[in-house]
Amino acid sequence: MPVLIRSETTAAIPVSLDSVARTGARLLRRYGLDDVELSILLTGDERMAELNQTYRQKTGPTNVLSFPMPAEEGPAGRVMLGDIVISVDTARREAESRGITCHRRIARLLVHGFVHLLGYDHERSPTEAETMLAEENKILDNLKRPQRRNAMVNLAINVDHVATLRQARGINEPDPVTAANICELAGAGGIVVHLREDRRHIQDRDVWLMRQLVKTKLNLEMGASEEIIKIALDLKPDMITLVPEKREELTTEGGLDVDGQLPRLKEVVKRMSDAAIPVSMFIDPESRQIMASREAGAAFVEIHTGRYSDAANEAKADREFDLVATAAEEAYESGLRVNAGHGLNYLNTSRVAALGTIEELSIGHAVMARAIFVGLDQAVREMLALLV
Repeated sequence: MPVLIRSETTAAIPVSLDSVARTGARLLRRYGLDDVELSILLTGDERMAELNQTYRQKTGPTNVLSFPMPAEEGPAGRVMLGDIVISVDTARREAESRGITCHRRIARLLVHGFVHLLGYDHERSPTEAETMLAEENKILDNLKRPQRRNAMVNLAINVDHVATLRQARGINEPDPVTAANICELAGAGGIVVHLREDRRHIQDRDVWLMRQLVKTKLNLEMGASEEIIKIALDLKPDMITLVPEKREELTTEGGLDVDGQLPRLKEVVKRMSDAAIPVSMFIDPESRQIMASREAGAAFVEIHTGRYSDAANEAKADREFDLVATAAEEAYESGLRVNAGHGLNYLNTSRVAALGTIEELSIGHAVMARAIFVGLDQAVREMLALLV
């Protein structure tokens, strides 16, 4: 889409530029302006104050300014709609005072600026202010719906269930190592395995062979037990994901209570970091767990999508999705890299994949279940097609 976005702030941008650009592209599509170019500038209070003084003769920074362009061709023959300038400094303060993420506040300001470019002006009269606000709210409601990505989110395939089937017969097949290779050849960007203390599915032999054969990224899920920690330090996977582990559960249930185990998990993260192994925390979409993960020194969080995936109706799915989206924004803004997974399938994945703050989705059971009917290569390719 013809959206030009740049940042000229000296401080680190707390939002995903990809996410902001895609919101701009959706605004253009909504109004049938696919061939029109929109420019977005993220700046700081100092520069915004200069612009506010120059063009509006007002002192101090404001949150957003819009500059409509005359109907003339821009680069590549496109017509320029105009420029939207947003002060990230002001947006951050406003987000904090409203108790929302900076992503949400900037999205609102972007919509406000865009509606100005369409010719609305709340300063002309109270009636037009109401009309403009109603249009903004309609747009924001539309933005909550699933969207397609410009850049594909990475897909990591969990092959634990292949090992579960093997262990059920106590023989040598099907081999999860072979499954991992097929997944990579089909386009998966990573392989996930959970080495449990009770070795109910993945075995030591599996992870050592995968360490040699996986060419993309090997993510070792693990509990924080001393035995598994030592194996991880020797194995040196591309990353580890710390998860809760109960012997009686069928699969991982709920996120890790990082906040309640902070001293212990800090120690684990340090040991991994000293060995140059990045750590991700598998957590429920809760602010306190995000902040605790950051305090523990994790590089990533993986947002637990189980409640969203298991929602019994659309209304509950919408509520749970909003929690996932907000948590992903909070984590991104705190400086953490963000993955997500658990329970995702061919019906509910696209919505999560569309979140620009999420880098990678970890999916296992749905792909393996589909593979029974169409083959593993095809099952992976079908899932990848949903992430575009």
